Amino acid sequence: MVTKEFKKPNGDTYLIAERADDNSYIHARWIGIQTLETVKEGGNFYVTMLKEHPCPRLLNNHKELIGPWDIANDWIVKEWTPLVMRLGLKYMSQVLAPGIYGKMSFHQLHQHIGDQLEIKMFEEEKPALDWLLKTGK
Repeated sequence: MVTKEFKKPNGDTYLIAERADDNSYIHARWIGIQTLETVKEGGNFYVTMLKEHPCPRLLNNHKELIGPWDIANDWIVKEWTPLVMRLGLKYMSQVLAPGIYGKMSFHQLHQHIGDQLEIKMFEEEKPALDWLLKTGK
């Protein structure tokens, strides 16, 4: 896998983005507390990845995410989602955060973009990846 790690100014990792060697999917693993800035930086890197090599599948993993991130939902709905769809994203497998605030943030987002992308939610990574790799084939 091709991997890029993102760190906050204090050195904490907040995102690990990986592309499968066969380009079958991109895995975004979000870690810790997110801000509008971290979500935008990570989201824009994903856009760059799609521009370099289009890929229809995203494994968006919030298993290590802490707290809410709904401050970024407006940007995700209005800017990020239409752009990544134009670049070829069709399927998103979402591993939900363990905490209620992270789950609530995703459920709010899903209400706005769930009819634009094929999105399925999971509690664990393995079934999320299994579903993702079966989609669109």
